[in-house]
Amino acid sequence: MKHLHFIALMFLVLVLACNRPVETRHGTSLPSAASPQLQAIDSLMWRQPDSAFAQLRQFVASPQADSLDEFNVHYCQLLISELLYKNYCGQSNREELLQAVAYFDSLVRLTPHPPLKGGAQRAGDSKKISNPTPNLVFLDARAHYINGAGYYERDSVVEACKEYLKTLEVMEGHFEERELVGKKAQFMALTSTRLTELFSDFYLHNQTIYFGKKSLGYYNRFASISWQKAWMLTEIGSHYEMMDSFDTANLLYEDALMTLPDTNNITYRDIKTYQTVLSYKMGEQPEKSIELLRSIMVQADSDKEFYSRCMNIGEIYYHQSQFDSAEYYLNKVFHESPNANSKKQAAEWLAKLCKAQDKETDALKYAEFLVPFANVEENQSAIKSRLTEFYKSYTQQEQLRLHRHERLKDQRRLMVLLGIFVALMSCIIILYHKNKRRKQCLEEEIISERQTHRMEQAAMSGRLKRSNQELLELRGQIKQLDDLAAKTKTAASFNEEPICRLIMERVKEGQFKSKVNYVNYKDYALSKSNLLDLRLAADLHFNQFTRRLKTAYPQITNTDLDYCCLYLLGLTDSDVAALMQRSYNTVIERNGKMRKIIGSTSALPTTLMEIANDSHQFD
Repeated sequence: MKHLHFIALMFLVLVLACNRPVETRHGTSLPSAASPQLQAIDSLMWRQPDSAFAQLRQFVASPQADSLDEFNVHYCQLLISELLYKNYCGQSNREELLQAVAYFDSLVRLTPHPPLKGGAQRAGDSKKISNPTPNLVFLDARAHYINGAGYYERDSVVEACKEYLKTLEVMEGHFEERELVGKKAQFMALTSTRLTELFSDFYLHNQTIYFGKKSLGYYNRFASISWQKAWMLTEIGSHYEMMDSFDTANLLYEDALMTLPDTNNITYRDIKTYQTVLSYKMGEQPEKSIELLRSIMVQADSDKEFYSRCMNIGEIYYHQSQFDSAEYYLNKVFHESPNANSKKQAAEWLAKLCKAQDKETDALKYAEFLVPFANVEENQSAIKSRLTEFYKSYTQQEQLRLHRHERLKDQRRLMVLLGIFVALMSCIIILYHKNKRRKQCLEEEIISERQTHRMEQAAMSGRLKRSNQELLELRGQIKQLDDLAAKTKTAASFNEEPICRLIMERVKEGQFKSKVNYVNYKDYALSKSNLLDLRLAADLHFNQFTRRLKTAYPQITNTDLDYCCLYLLGLTDSDVAALMQRSYNTVIERNGKMRKIIGSTSALPTTLMEIANDSHQFD
């Protein structure tokens, strides 16, 4: 049996060891606590970024900012960058932000692997060598995100993409999916949305759809604004449309419309425009589509929206080869729209229309306009290659991470099953031996009873034994009556009570020492009956002493009352420890606790005796 218990214990130790995080000797000291002022500004930023920005400026200008430690200095720089971005201001602290990124990375304690071609960092290939706190991880991810926003402001799309992917890597590498809720879900949705926009700008359809769906998943985890989900559904649908997956695109546009609470907004009109153009591509009559687009164009509340609708109408006329109508709307876009991409698309179609009508001069004019875009497209092609490489690396690492996660879950399930199996086997073996032992005991009892029966039949002394037993029982009853009579008889003083004399005799005999383990004095321990008799004696001689004490100090427990009654006899702490079978330190702690409750600065026995003798103290 001992071997079985040892095996079970060793198995439990192995299970716990498998789940224990690995510590390394290359540790760094933890940062100090975040400044309460910065934390308050951080909390306000998620709801009112303009108010938070005003408070941050006041804080930076105050003397408190000069006394910040290293952690809070970098925390402050991170908040500055975030609030500049949220208040539509350019980042003016790039150097300080880069230092903050490096600092937070060091706190999260990541060891990067060799970079990808072109200097890219693999998403998810940083090895965690310790367990940083969730707040530090979240700050590190935010630092990478806002750093990416700064790169994007400077048209450094590649660097921005790396930072956004690094943001996802940090969050997904340190948090379980179930932990990504609230602010974290909002942050993940924001990062995925930025990646969706970035890949969408380069017409990388698969990547846009991937991050768009990831973003939608996080939008559903917090109270997101309806137009945000509608916009994301539309963005995903538009890329399915460009990939000629018209049915899927149409379903997404329908879902986007259902998400919006009303129809009087530009998001609704954009979706209806996408849906109308898609209907034309799916075989709807062009006249009906154009009529609907014109009705939407009339509702435009800005030049940008107006020229966007002109572009859609011109596109249908272009595909229908209605040259005059197409030129009318496309020329409006080409000559008046401020959007460079719209002007480029309009110029391409106008050049083709002019060639079809033998208008070589006009066609040449539009072709010359398109010349500068050729170099841009060539540069974008190189950028698209790098972005595609980043995406491929990120998804590969994510698959590896998910595989490792599933493998770890399988290992944990296996360990649990093994643990259950070992526990069941242990129980079966224990029950088997227990039943076997019980059977042996029953057999022994049967044999014993048979022997006893034979002895009783063989000897007449059994009657005498029963008579002696009855006599002993009668004597016991008489003794109980005598004891009861003795208890009801009042002694001359508290110390003369039988229970008090019994206690004092034990104390005298024991000569208890504080340094001796109380277990050695177990023969002197007081029973529950002894303690009850002691309370009755104290109440009898000191005018309901325990009731008065309990009423005046409700915090005193019943066990504390037993201690108090013992102290009335003038016993020492070591005496009380032996009689109550408690450690000497425990008695000392209870002594201090009761003195604190009563509010006495004197020795506890002295204080209790004063309370006992003053019968009117709590009246």
